[in-house]
Formats: sequence, C-alpha cells, structure tokens
Amino acid sequence: MTIEHASVEIARKPWGRVDLRPWSSIDASADPVGELWFGRMDERAASPALLLKLLFTSQPLSIQVHPNDEFAHAIGLPNGKTEAWYILSAPPGARVALGLKRILTPQALRAAIRDGSIAGHVQWRPVAQGDVILVPGGTIHAIGANIVLAEIQQRSDTTFRLFDFGRQRELHEDSAVAASDAGPPPTQLPARRLTDGRTVLVASPPFVLERIDLQANSHWELDTDREAWLLVIDGKGRVGRANATVGEAIFIEADHAGIDVGASGMSILLAYPGPDPIASLLQDCTGRTTKSAAVQAPTSNEIIEVPT
Repeated sequence: MTIEHASVEIARKPWGRVDLRPWSSIDASADPVGELWFGRMDERAASPALLLKLLFTSQPLSIQVHPNDEFAHAIGLPNGKTEAWYILSAPPGARVALGLKRILTPQALRAAIRDGSIAGHVQWRPVAQGDVILVPGGTIHAIGANIVLAEIQQRSDTTFRLFDFGRQRELHEDSAVAASDAGPPPTQLPARRLTDGRTVLVASPPFVLERIDLQANSHWELDTDREAWLLVIDGKGRVGRANATVGEAIFIEADHAGIDVGASGMSILLAYPGPDPIASLLQDCTGRTTKSAAVQAPTSNEIIEVPT
C-alpha cells in the first residue's frame, strides 16, 4: 500500500525544448529536454506495469513502431508497448502521424524505409489541446513539432525507427518490418463519461486512462486495488498529505487517499491497468470529513538525469 510523489527522470533529446513551463521548472536552457519520466521514489521498489511521461517537442520525432505483446514475447521481451497520448499543448498546424494511408506489403514497407518514402505513407492528422490518441503496439507513428503531451504506456523502451528526419541515427529496418501492422490504424473508441467528474478516454487491456475534473473546494476519496498514476493538468489540490499542482504526479498502489481540491478546481489524468474502469474509484465526500492517507514526502534527489 503506497501513496507517494513520483520521482522525475530527465531525458534530453535533440528534438526537445528549453522551456518546459508551466509543466516543469527544470532548467533546460543548456540542453533541450524531450521527456520527463515519472517513477517510484524508492529505486529498489518493484517496477510498476505502467510508465507515465511528459513529452516536449520542438522538432518532429522519428517515424517509429513499438512491438505488440505477441511480437515482444517472440523476441524474448516480457511485454510490448501500447501507449496513449493526451495533448496538453499544440499550436494551429501541429500534427501527429498514426498508421499508414494504405496497406503495404513487407517488401513495399522495406523499400519505403530504405528510400525514405515512408514519410509520405504515414497518415498525418492535426491535433489540438485535449485530443487523445491511442497507439497500439505495432502501429507506425510519429509525434510532430511544437507539442506537449502526457503519455501513458506499457513499461517498455523498445523502439524501432523507420525514418529520422535527417538526424542520421540508426534505422531498424528488419525489426520495424517484422513488428509493424503496416496499414491504417485501428478505430479508436470515443471517450465516454462515467459521472459528472469522470471521463474514460481510453479503456484497453494494458491500461485505462481517465480525465477527472473536480469542482473547487470539493472533497473526494480515491480508492484503487491496483497501481495508479495521477497527473495534475490544471488547478491544484491535496492528495493524501501531498500538495499537488500542475505537472506533478502521484503514484498510488492498492491504497486509498483523500483528495482536497483547491479554490480554482483541479483536473487530473489518472491511469491504471485495464481493461475496464474501476466502478468505485472515486467517491464524493464533500460535506463530511475525509481521512487522508499517509504519503511519502519527496526528497531532494528526486530529479535524475537519464541517458539520451
């Protein structure tokens, strides 16, 4: 049973940003930051099934693919990498790529990787703040420039690059061809509202992703029987005994916590293993005293650099 502020690991990337505000106060002026990874405070703790990140782009990321569970098992990995993106910030013209315009044979996909024409085969789409995109393992995809997004994913860092926009990094032709569902993306189910405050954005076997919007000065009880990641995307409040504001994450494992919402309200993203939403996840306690659970306070070394 655990409730704790998440630690933060910094991944500096050539396509990252130097200004992470309002999502983080980390100084990236000397070396752009592309990703912030949220993790357990105790490095000796068992690894959670899910990984929560923030991504900051000033350039497009590579066109890439991650393995699905079946392919991952075939190459000796414990699981694949299905992920979902929640767009936090995107100017007009911002876009992402998801799937291909048409089905390509393995031979045609291989040729498109070799001559770079894969960049013209991917299916680009505009994105705006609040959009949600599910990226199943095996789906060819890319994130465009000038986007800030929150990502929840299966815990895996296996990526096969098909095209890198001139950055001269290694491509992974054989693995990418073998791992890809080289065609249009699967249909994504629309978001659905469970209650006035809860909206299910994604419900899949690897994870459920919800947006929770809580009224100003309200009080709630969050109760989960599994791991859960909470990210504040607007407003501020208190989770257990931990103050939480925009860009901060809380990890909860099989525990319950009181949530006291601040005067401006609070919106959070909440992710936990799927496939179905937890029916009794959130109870309205406004009007009566809510008992708060203990929380592990953050330490001075909670921000860690990770290799690029």
